[in-house]
Amino acid sequence: MDTDSPNFIARLKTAALGSAEHPLVFLGNFEVEELWAADELGLPRVSAAGSTAVVNSMDEFALLLGGKGDHVVLKHAPDPDYHRYLLDLGFELPEVHVVAAPDPGRNVTQDALADPALVAALAELATDGAHLLPHGASAVEEELAARTGVPLATPPAALCKAVNSKVYSRQLADELGLRQPPGWICDTPAQLADAVPEAAKVLAEGGTVVVKEAFGVSGKGISVVTSEQRLLRLQRMIERSAQKAGRDRIALVTETWVAKRADLNYQFTVGRGGSVRFDFVKEAITENGVHKGHRMPPRLDEAQHKVIRDAADALGARLAQDGYYGVVGVDALVEPDGGIFPVLEINARNNMSTYQVPLQERFVPAGAVAMARHYPVRLAAPLPFARLRETLGDLLFAGSGTGLLVNNFATVNAGAGLAAAGEAFAGRLYGVLIGPSAEPLDELDRRITDRLATLAAEQLPTPS
Repeated sequence: MDTDSPNFIARLKTAALGSAEHPLVFLGNFEVEELWAADELGLPRVSAAGSTAVVNSMDEFALLLGGKGDHVVLKHAPDPDYHRYLLDLGFELPEVHVVAAPDPGRNVTQDALADPALVAALAELATDGAHLLPHGASAVEEELAARTGVPLATPPAALCKAVNSKVYSRQLADELGLRQPPGWICDTPAQLADAVPEAAKVLAEGGTVVVKEAFGVSGKGISVVTSEQRLLRLQRMIERSAQKAGRDRIALVTETWVAKRADLNYQFTVGRGGSVRFDFVKEAITENGVHKGHRMPPRLDEAQHKVIRDAADALGARLAQDGYYGVVGVDALVEPDGGIFPVLEINARNNMSTYQVPLQERFVPAGAVAMARHYPVRLAAPLPFARLRETLGDLLFAGSGTGLLVNNFATVNAGAGLAAAGEAFAGRLYGVLIGPSAEPLDELDRRITDRLATLAAEQLPTPS
């Protein structure tokens, strides 16, 4: 495994492009899986407009990935006081390109394609050797690359989609002999029919199974099944959908639910030449299958670390054989007895934890700890960063010591445009808590939650 350790973005540029000198144009097109899954048959989905707006405003995370000479495309210009806060912390930020008419229901790439002036501006970057680096590459990013002449710094979208499939993850883990929860690939209704009796045996013994879409993300596209009746009903629904569509292909996996002590996320980078560089492993914080943050470093012993690193080596080498290069994120888990399932799913894209790396490199020295979190906020009017800064006061990270370093502010106000004047809307504040040990961070987390509650109390009327 490659152990060279320049900063992460320089390492990524070298791995994907052969040189750290190429400028990158970052695109934070979060939940690219929705586009990968567009032509796949899966499970029923419900997505609220407000939630979509917040997800699409997560594009601001990409602001902290780039540096001097790089570029980032954003749906909205950063709050001026938030931008100044980042500069005061010493970040060298990329040049910001803002779309002309952002639509809350579109991701940043789709917005960019609808902006002829921005397309023309990006086209001028092609002569400088710039490459597009999206959160994940779909056909939409390929279209932007084609229209601007700025090539992708990723493999083709079809390969990224294939690698990101949970079907591919199961196949690869089986091939490499890596532990994974017992399960069944369900690529066709016939395979699903074969899997159902086996899954029913698990249910009869008091277990639980999950049916997952191959491209589900953030807790969507997953059904937890605890009874055979529910399993059979789900099977009939999927078969009817396939018959109605006139297709004999579905994109699902069925797995046994396993007990766990902790969720893990680890990342490695595959170079075009086949090199594999382990980036990190973090302990994920999840609620009901939805990502909430990370703990850094994870609570793992040396033997557990070795299992993860060995899995990364094996997966990276195999992905390189398939022509994949760039960032790879893998979800794993720790069993109650300390055992490791090193592969739950492979993500052929950036991960939430990818965007935390520049912060770690600069502000989390050896021996310190950090915890990435997001805080739900409920407001009745857009919140300026200056007001947030005033509210948090000494709890906001100032370059050293303990505090919350905000790494995405756009998501706080993303739902404001969808609500009537004075009507409450939901947002999220993302940040990384930094401190000398876990105990101060837990107290900091509590105090931040309390202070954010005061903002809601100021704006929202008390029920009579």
